[in-house]
Amino acid sequence: MRVVIQRVTEASVTIDNQVKGKIGLGLLVLAGFCNSDTAEDLKWTASKIAQLRIFSDADDKMNLSVQDVNGDILVISQFTLFANTKKGNRPSYINAAPPTIAIPLYEQFVSLLEAASGKQVQTGEFGADMKVALLNDGPVTITIDSQNRE
Repeated sequence: MRVVIQRVTEASVTIDNQVKGKIGLGLLVLAGFCNSDTAEDLKWTASKIAQLRIFSDADDKMNLSVQDVNGDILVISQFTLFANTKKGNRPSYINAAPPTIAIPLYEQFVSLLEAASGKQVQTGEFGADMKVALLNDGPVTITIDSQNRE
């Protein structure tokens, strides 16, 4: 599992001109899944995101988590995080999990992230043409790959 986490002051996702998910201060999480992802990968990543200390404390040090600042989370499915660009100029997505595998992983990940953060998580819609708007705060952008956790 790969995620790109952006600290935001606001973010939203629009599908067919309708806002599907919207947050204020918090984290925008772009999440991609591969065939080898396990329940442990999802749980570890959800816990890491909920506890990641990337918000500033009173001394302007990144020392607070999204929970500490009572922030929200917006999760967007993003199969392109598994793009392979080694050959040619057209990315291959062969390493991304197909929808039959990725959709249950995505749904389970959102549930685990809700449990880890203690709050409802806003989402896009898997496979939809989504327009994502955000105001990156910092900017702070972090990548996590569950296969590189050791």
